[in-house]
Amino acid sequence: DPHRLTQVGRALRELGVPMMVQTGHILYRSDRGHTLHFWVRSRRHVERSMPWKVSGVMERRKQFVAEYRSGDWSMTELCRAHGISRPTGYEVVRRYERDGELGLEERSRAAQRHPNQTPREIEEGVLDLRRRHPGWGPRTLKSRLEKLHPQIGWPAASTIGGLLDREGLTLHRRKRRKTEPYSRPLAAATEPNRIWCADFKGWFRTGDGTRIDPLTITDACSRYLLRCQAVEKTDTARVQAIFEAAFRESGMPLAIRTDNGAPFASRAIAGLSRLAVWWMKLGIVPERIQAGHPEQNGQHERMHRTLGEATASPPQRNARAQQRAFDDFRYVFNEERPHQALGMRTPSSCYEPSPRPYPARVPEPEYGSALRVRKVRARGAFTWKHEDVFLSEVLEGERIGLLPIDERYYRVYFAAFPLARFDSYRLHIERLPKNQPADEPGG
Repeated sequence: DPHRLTQVGRALRELGVPMMVQTGHILYRSDRGHTLHFWVRSRRHVERSMPWKVSGVMERRKQFVAEYRSGDWSMTELCRAHGISRPTGYEVVRRYERDGELGLEERSRAAQRHPNQTPREIEEGVLDLRRRHPGWGPRTLKSRLEKLHPQIGWPAASTIGGLLDREGLTLHRRKRRKTEPYSRPLAAATEPNRIWCADFKGWFRTGDGTRIDPLTITDACSRYLLRCQAVEKTDTARVQAIFEAAFRESGMPLAIRTDNGAPFASRAIAGLSRLAVWWMKLGIVPERIQAGHPEQNGQHERMHRTLGEATASPPQRNARAQQRAFDDFRYVFNEERPHQALGMRTPSSCYEPSPRPYPARVPEPEYGSALRVRKVRARGAFTWKHEDVFLSEVLEGERIGLLPIDERYYRVYFAAFPLARFDSYRLHIERLPKNQPADEPGG
């Protein structure tokens, strides 16, 4: 009888019988050498025990129940010794009395009932319609289901989207790597040739099916349409040839403002492209508008609307006829059509060619004595203390300048333009910190 053994143990302790603790047992030894084995431990042993979160929870619960049923402990004392709360102690005893040792096993803490869970019948209705129309999204499915079964309270589109995702019926798109944003403020078009704007009007097909990609260039101040020309391919070589012809005819601007698409920009450091590198060697600042904000190039986009209405609604019968339509539009737009933004004057009356002529040979960038000059070799890397440091393949074959900021960091320049920051300790290229003024490369 465990209760009888406990009473004997108390009597032996009152008589001062030596006691030792051994692997959870209490051994009461008398003067005659007799020992009594108890599974119930001493208070000192229990008080030194580890919390349940650290030791084996199942075994600790069994020990807790055995010690509580011995009658040697109050619930408060036993819970304090085990490092648990009284409600937890009562719950352990209650589960043991109801289910035996199975009631002491670890249980899931997940809710057994979800009041807001969508009924399975409604989920099946959503999934069945989705399987029949794999391209339909949550909003489309919800709208169609409400028309088919208006008497049913269908879940929100967000809930339907979560259901499709959970059932593996959603195809997640890969996150595209974006072009590095342009960090400088856009310049004001205060005079002709201060800023040129360039872009591709949305492509369309002529009557014979030929694809037309018109490249347009305007002067931001006077609205003068410098070029409106269809290109066979929107690559660097063809676009550069059109800009070179415009430079030879009208001189060069101080800056060219574009969007972030190819060939004007790329995912390279500072958003550079080979076309932008060519502009920078000519001393032209490649400005880029913020992604998703075409209003920053608003006058150019407005011209595209007028261009489309005049030349592509409907398109011409072939590419040659379409280019003639572009040329006719350019003449009327520049010479005859008055513009409200210009005080009802024509662009040709406000524009004059740039005083900066296109050079016979594109100059190579020069750097002052304060900069350390490196050449970007194959695969876009330059050498620093016998180590390769990757910068950009766009700058392959070009010379760059490294201006010291402190003993660790350098500012990377191409021509007069700051591109990035170089960590000479980690041999790593970083973006330029925002809102940090970029000093001109010293000489």
